[in-house]
This record gives sequence, structure tokens and C-alpha cells, in this order.
Amino acid sequence: MKRLLALLAGGLGLGAFLRRRRPVRSLSPADDLRAKLESSKGLEAERDEFAAGEMSVGQVSDVDTRRADVQARARRAIDELGES
Repeated sequence: MKRLLALLAGGLGLGAFLRRRRPVRSLSPADDLRAKLESSKGLEAERDEFAAGEMSVGQVSDVDTRRADVQARARRAIDELGES
């Protein structure tokens, strides 16, 4: 009888210990999603501000030049594949 009570008390103690160690969850998954959405909106706004300040008028022509060069190389590669 003593063993049974000791086992029962140990089981209850272990259960309480494991419950305390488990991380606390929010009240609902919707709250978690709302928090993630708010944090992503903040990151998106920061990214847009960074991108707007980073590209100047002089860099736009460089981007167009690089884009045209990449397209020309791609056309040449496609032509070479078609010949073989």
C-alpha cells in the first residue's frame, strides 16, 4: 500500500514538474498569427524604406545596363543550344 501511494505521489509530482517546464502558450492561435502579421508589417516597411533610400537616379541606368547585358548573354546561350 505504501508503494502504491509513493508511486501515485511521485507521478503527480512529475506531472506538475513537467507542466511548469512547458512553455506558456498564448490564448489562441489567432493571437499568434496577429503578432506575426504585425511584426512582418514592420519588417516590410523597414525594407521598403531601405530600398527607396539605397537606389539613386544614377544607379537606375546601371541596373538597366546590367539587365540588358544579362538578357544578351541569355539570348546567345539559347542560340548556342539551338545550333547543337
